[in-house]
Amino acid sequence: MYAGLIDLPWWGYVIVALVLTHITIAAVTIFLHRHQAHRALELHAVPSHFFRFWLWLTTGMVTREWAAIHRKHHAKCETEEDPHSPQTRGIHKVLWQGAELYRAEARNEETIRRYGHGTPDDWLERNVYRHSIAGLGAMLVIDVILFGPIGLTIWAVQMVWIPFWAAGVVNGLGHFWGYRNFDCADASTNLVPWGILIGGEELHNNHHSFATSAKLSAKWYEFDIGWMYIRILEMLGLAKARRVIPKPRFGQPKGVPDFDMLQAIITHRYDVMTRYVASLRRDCVREIDRLAREHGEKFDVKALRRWILSGQDAHLAEGQKRELEVVIERSPLLTTMVSMREELSALWARSNASREQLLQQLQDWVARAEQSGIEQLRQFSLRLRRYAV
Repeated sequence: MYAGLIDLPWWGYVIVALVLTHITIAAVTIFLHRHQAHRALELHAVPSHFFRFWLWLTTGMVTREWAAIHRKHHAKCETEEDPHSPQTRGIHKVLWQGAELYRAEARNEETIRRYGHGTPDDWLERNVYRHSIAGLGAMLVIDVILFGPIGLTIWAVQMVWIPFWAAGVVNGLGHFWGYRNFDCADASTNLVPWGILIGGEELHNNHHSFATSAKLSAKWYEFDIGWMYIRILEMLGLAKARRVIPKPRFGQPKGVPDFDMLQAIITHRYDVMTRYVASLRRDCVREIDRLAREHGEKFDVKALRRWILSGQDAHLAEGQKRELEVVIERSPLLTTMVSMREELSALWARSNASREQLLQQLQDWVARAEQSGIEQLRQFSLRLRRYAV
């Protein structure tokens, strides 16, 4: 019986499968995600063509389709138009049928036309890489020739690796379960602080907060193996990171907010909002618990906390939202916290306000925070004065 060109012990085949799938993960996160979808780094033609060829063999994904679907996910995140949000489609749907959701969106010509710009459109892309079945078939033949019958198993592992880990786990659990470094507008989470198994994509909240960063780790204890590979490529002259997550800078508190302070706050807006939430979390929890005890009415305590602290209300039904609004109106403290959070986030929201108008809004916000009578809000306002460009 044909045993293949390479004969290995059982654990050798396991290592081979893990190495091959890890190369695929690296190709997805470096080439498709950070380079193509977000332009977070420049990539030399050599690794770029290798990644395209490898993805054709191991996933059959078309670069333009993948980039377009991912860009739409960011543009329409957590809405009904999001191609794969567990907040609207359910965690089980995205986790176990993420690949089907991807294929369905790939058939949407409007999505590809609107979001697929800037991706490769050369002869190879038009005549070779668009034929997904040919690539997958070639990989099957290669695996069987090299490893014999066990090559079928290795090939099967390669075929399910990306659909499960990327389309299912990252798109599903990465918007459903985990921890958050930054209070961005969507429900993205970091699954674990070490991004190894999925190439760094585990740090999904960091990515959604700074989508154009080539580096996905943000804290000292986080590790992004995809960034390690990018740094190696940089040392070889084969890549160049264009942007990374900015680190906040602090100086002496300014007596009067100026344009530099405004720019620093806008630049580090996710850090600002995260610290705002953290500074008021204890008072918020205490106040909600007090309302629940004193009024004796049943309301969704967890939903109210999530709404007040993060502003995420897309998952609330209209009736539930109105019910929680009534609860908030009973507390001057909660009313102040919500209104001040919304006004703070308005500083970096898209609007027609001029820089002068935004600066005036910031000055008014700081003054009212310090006169609010809420000690934690006053302390946060003093910290806000220290943000520097």
